[in-house]
Amino acid sequence: MTTSNINVDETARVLPGPRRLFRGVEHALYLALGVLLCLTTVMALAGAAVTLWQGLGEWTATETVFAVIDRLLFVLMLIEILHTVQVSVEDGALSGEPFLVVGLIASIRRILVITLESSKVSQQGIGPEEVDRMFRTSMTELGVLAVLILVMVASIYVLRRAQPGGSRAVLLGGRVT
Repeated sequence: MTTSNINVDETARVLPGPRRLFRGVEHALYLALGVLLCLTTVMALAGAAVTLWQGLGEWTATETVFAVIDRLLFVLMLIEILHTVQVSVEDGALSGEPFLVVGLIASIRRILVITLESSKVSQQGIGPEEVDRMFRTSMTELGVLAVLILVMVASIYVLRRAQPGGSRAVLLGGRVT
């Protein structure tokens, strides 16, 4: 037996214990993260429900609708992050697609916030110069977000096409439909 074979054999005998220990610690941390994400998601969903309930009295106000949609999109982001944690534990590998989905949802949330803020500008009673500046800033940000959304959608499409059978399957929440 050569020296390199002895080192490989010794490494193979030594690593299973520490590897199991580290894997166990990693899974325990993922479990703790998953529990915290679940609790946060339930709290955010409850907050969206309370906002919706309070908004029923003012059902013609658009701010309530935007606030509820914003909170629900936040809940979707948390669910997608939770799914990413679950997939990481099951597969032992990190996938890029869930992060792209979270980024996509975050970009859509930001578009909604910009839309809400711009709809309030006329009610704030500010000068035309300030309105013009805010309009230009909003349009620039919306343009950047639109390009970002297109890039993320294209990236998700490419990732799915690169997976075996990706052209036939449509993934929703990690499940093939």
